[in-house]
Amino acid sequence: MSHYCYGIIETRFGTVVAWRDAAGALQRLEFHVERELEHAATRGIRRDDAALAAVASQLQEYENGQRRDFSLPLAAEGTPFQQRVWAELQRIPFGTTISYGELAQRIGDPGAARAVGRANATNPIALIVPCHRVICANGKLTSYAGGLPLKAALLQFELSHTPAALFVGLDAGA
Repeated sequence: MSHYCYGIIETRFGTVVAWRDAAGALQRLEFHVERELEHAATRGIRRDDAALAAVASQLQEYENGQRRDFSLPLAAEGTPFQQRVWAELQRIPFGTTISYGELAQRIGDPGAARAVGRANATNPIALIVPCHRVICANGKLTSYAGGLPLKAALLQFELSHTPAALFVGLDAGA
């Protein structure tokens, strides 16, 4: 029987809390463990790591360099604009980066780079919906909910598993 629950998954990038809805779709994947556990406790949501086994398995494949794209049912809650941004984030290939302005152009709203940045910052499914692949137009890293060191680590990991010619310049100095 399906149920709404959360699970804790250890990754090479840190511990994450994953949430799935009653239909089995991933709703959230967060690196802010303490906040997520508090959220679960105040709402009486139960932990069920086994229910998130597919998420854990695909994250492990990603970490082992065996997976570049995730194939999980997703159910992030957001506005229609946020949904458009998050859908476009999933089209950014592994090992590449784009700017906020380019992301705005890709969704058909070239003047919305700031709004795209806000939607990117509210992405509830970290890593799997790869908001870490969005950087400043000048190649510098900026703004990541998990912190800039984590963003840099994710990008460096992908760089190490990608031919260098495919990766847009990356400057970890913010």
